[in-house]
Amino acid sequence: MRVQLNARNRAYQFEADPGARILYAGLAQGVHLPYECGSGTCGTCKARLVSGEIDDLWPAAAGRKYLKQPGEFLMCQCVAKSDCAVEVANFVYHMDPGACTPAFGRGTVQGPKMLTHDVISFSVELDRPLDFDAGQFVVMQMPGVPGFRGYSMVNFERAARRLDFVVKKKPGGGASEWLFKGGIGGQQVELFGPLGAATFFPNLGRNILCIAGGSGIAGMLAILSRAGQEHYFDQYSGYVFFGVRTYRDTFCLDELAQLVREFPGKLQVTVALSDEDVPDRAAQTHPALKFDTGLVHEVAGRHMQGKYQNVRAYLAGPPPAVDGAIRMLLLQARLTADNIRYDKFS
Repeated sequence: MRVQLNARNRAYQFEADPGARILYAGLAQGVHLPYECGSGTCGTCKARLVSGEIDDLWPAAAGRKYLKQPGEFLMCQCVAKSDCAVEVANFVYHMDPGACTPAFGRGTVQGPKMLTHDVISFSVELDRPLDFDAGQFVVMQMPGVPGFRGYSMVNFERAARRLDFVVKKKPGGGASEWLFKGGIGGQQVELFGPLGAATFFPNLGRNILCIAGGSGIAGMLAILSRAGQEHYFDQYSGYVFFGVRTYRDTFCLDELAQLVREFPGKLQVTVALSDEDVPDRAAQTHPALKFDTGLVHEVAGRHMQGKYQNVRAYLAGPPPAVDGAIRMLLLQARLTADNIRYDKFS
């Protein structure tokens, strides 16, 4: 099917295979259509149907609450049933040369492991290599679960044949129920990506500030991994703030502590506990890490006073946590918007 997309600055045309979501079809052909989550929750990819017919694959998608006008739909959930014309209220451009162009793929779930009572880690062995940038994510569809869900990669490497993930359980969520039911090893999943703008490149030339809530630490670990591979912390500093509710909810602390030991004096990691005081065993078990009490953006604000010069901030986690961090960085830290990078999805 041929899709004509009318943006504020120009029109684009691209082909959409039968059954392919309009957002994914355009991104796969290098058209940088508007999106944030790519999985039906945020409403950023809404468009208006001008002509033709579409089919909504997930009428229950949470992002439909943002559709207010007649003819509006979510490009990440709708497929073209005929040649069609659609309109978006954004400026749209082609992807930058050298960008990792998203594509469809499949993979096999391997090594699921419970990290806490409600956080699971697992890998997906890919059917073909995937290039992605540190901090990006893919959307994933599990067998029998309607719609795709977004998950950030923990690992980083070019031409990756394996993607590593950590995911927090969302009670009542279809994808969560599938992941946490047990017996998922060896199951096939469908992927589309890479996606996301919260990316790190070694030529950045700035100190790094990472603020993550819960499983949002996944993308931060990929950023730290690439920075370490490139010896970035030989010249620049890194500040990581990882927020969870209680010490019982922590995970990946061994990996974070190892990174701190590799870059003494250049990388600092602070774990924020929002719902309890820091227990004595925390510092005893992980002396390389710092611990504090409070919401993660509040803890970051206290510890970062006087340290915002030449900083690029990366944010991830539940939307309320990301929103709180954005407000703090704009109002307190006075960072410019181009130095605050995030992908907000849940």
